[in-house]
Amino acid sequence: MRQQAIFAGLIYDENDNPVETTYIGEEPCYVVNDSGFRRHIPAREVDQQVVRMMLDQVKGHEDILTEQAARMMGQEDIFTRAIIQNQIKNIDQQIEMLFQTGIPEEGRAYLGMMGFRIIINLHGEVIKVEQPGIIPDEDGE
Repeated sequence: MRQQAIFAGLIYDENDNPVETTYIGEEPCYVVNDSGFRRHIPAREVDQQVVRMMLDQVKGHEDILTEQAARMMGQEDIFTRAIIQNQIKNIDQQIEMLFQTGIPEEGRAYLGMMGFRIIINLHGEVIKVEQPGIIPDEDGE
């Protein structure tokens, strides 16, 4: 199966311009316009940075996430909670599957409408991830 650019349509450059997505062979790439020069950055490199940032936010909050997910599903029984906790525990497997399938277009559109954005520089380094509704920590991040 062809790999996907997980965050296609949600990536912007430092000048607030949307970053294109294309393929070089089978490899998805984000294309950043560098004063007319089109820099092709392997999407997996950018996506992995964002996923790592998100996983760092999950660490230490697994119980809260389990409780909230069960509540949102309307399934607050012990079995549902156990299934959710197991999924969170094995999140690395879920992430690898995400690289194969990507986020459905409707999901990316919803994230974009909610204001979720990823800002990268010309080298594909993630500068900022804007996640509306996330309360900054004591350091303001």
